[in-house]
Parts: sequence; structure tokens; C-alpha cells
Amino acid sequence: MAHSLELQSTGMLSKEQLLLLFDRFSQLTSQPDVKKRIKDGVNDKQEAVAVTTAIQEAIFLEMGIDPSFGISCLGKVNMVYENDQDLMIRFYKFVASVDVLSIDSEEMACDEAELGPKVFTEKMQSQQKLHEQQLEMLKYMRKFHLDDQSVILGKLHQQMQNADFIGEASVLSSEQIQDIVQRRASPLFMPM
Repeated sequence: MAHSLELQSTGMLSKEQLLLLFDRFSQLTSQPDVKKRIKDGVNDKQEAVAVTTAIQEAIFLEMGIDPSFGISCLGKVNMVYENDQDLMIRFYKFVASVDVLSIDSEEMACDEAELGPKVFTEKMQSQQKLHEQQLEMLKYMRKFHLDDQSVILGKLHQQMQNADFIGEASVLSSEQIQDIVQRRASPLFMPM
């Protein structure tokens, strides 16, 4: 492990560093022992997001990056790399995978024990389909200006809150997104 004086703590993560993080996180979280670690953390009343954040921090340390700095850089990716569509799609995939791991770990730990293998597999396939729909929605959103993306995400958040954060509410159709953008652009639309 690198000494703390050698850890990167300034500037911004490069595209290569971000891609390495995304790949390593995906690789680690697909391993049974890491899935078990997340599940055990949830069973021990830890927030799943705390476990996934710890995994990210460990990856940053492996890469010679100060973990706090690395986490803070993730919050700036959308601004710094907004014109790099490929990187942004990979970033959205990464964010979606972190969310899925964080949100679903507790439920999965219970479901796996309570449901039979067939029902559990069907539920996992349904969640995978939802995840793919979310990714397609995020890719489609990238076609719009950042201000429009913010409004779209605001509407999505509102929709999710109104639906008590059930999975299906986490997707907007392309028609819904178009409608949001058109209403925002319309001179008759005056937000209060």
C-alpha cells in the first residue's frame, strides 16, 4: 500500500483512473466473497452504501489515491467530463451499479433466505431488466443540455418519492423525458 504522503489528493481523476475504478469495482462486486461482505454488512445493520463506499475507498488506496479525494472527485465527473459521452455512460453504469448494490443488498439478503431458488432468480432477472432500463434512460438523457438533465433528474426524484421509491418509478420513458424538456422550453411554462 502507498504511504499517505504519496497519495494523490489534488487535481482531478484522469479518465484512465476513473475507468480503472469502474472496472475494478465491477470486478470486485461480482465476486461471491464481496457480495457476501455486502450482505453481511447489511445483516450487521450497516448501511449497504457504507460497505460499497469502503470498497471504493480500498480501490482508491490500491491506485495511490487519497480515498476522500477520490470520492469527492466522483461528485465532479459530470461537470469535468460532460463532453466525453463514452466516459459519462460508463460513469452512469458505475453509479447505477453502486445504487443497485446499496438499495438491493438488504432486500436480497432476506429474499434469498425466504424465497425459493426459482422465485429468487425471477426477481433477480426482473431487477436486471429494470437496471438495463435505467441505463438506457441515462444514455438517452445525455443527449440533452445539462440544465435539461437537472430538470429531468428532479422530475425523476419527485416521481420516485411519490411512489415510495419502488423500482419501477426509477425509470422515465423517452416520451416522458421529451415532455419534460418541451415543457421546460415552452414560453408558456413558467416555473413558480
